[in-house]
Amino acid sequence: MENIFEDQTPPKLTSTLNVLTILTFIGCALQFISAFFAFTTAKSNYENREEVIQQMQSDEVPGFLKGMMGTPEEYTEIVTKSLENRIPILLISLLSVFLCFYGALQMRKLKKQGYTFYVVGQILPFISIIVFLGTSIAFSGGTLFSFVIALIFILLYTTQRKHLVY
Repeated sequence: MENIFEDQTPPKLTSTLNVLTILTFIGCALQFISAFFAFTTAKSNYENREEVIQQMQSDEVPGFLKGMMGTPEEYTEIVTKSLENRIPILLISLLSVFLCFYGALQMRKLKKQGYTFYVVGQILPFISIIVFLGTSIAFSGGTLFSFVIALIFILLYTTQRKHLVY
């Protein structure tokens, strides 16, 4: 009698999913460091805001950097709100890192729930930026670039959902 279970091998992690999760782990480490860096430098950024505005208005600074910083009033608003909300921003950033990391771990085990954790972890920082810093900051240069990268990763993981079987 033939064993029907011999031909069934357990699903394996695809190379694309493997690369995506490794890149996610690297991104999580960078975000973890960045969260603490932003927390620890919030006060000094606020105290040095006038010097930074003076430097950014010089002719030596390229135009695209000036555009990313915004107007002096916008920059002052950003550093003020960043200082005032540094603790909730840190906590949400750390929660986001945890969710992305945990989601990637689960996806390495081919678990569907990992995708949901990952997507929530990617979206949460942008919601916190809108809530704590405002919409003008959320759609500025550096934040917009981060949003595009997060969106690309979400789309790449979405293409790999068919391989998540548990």
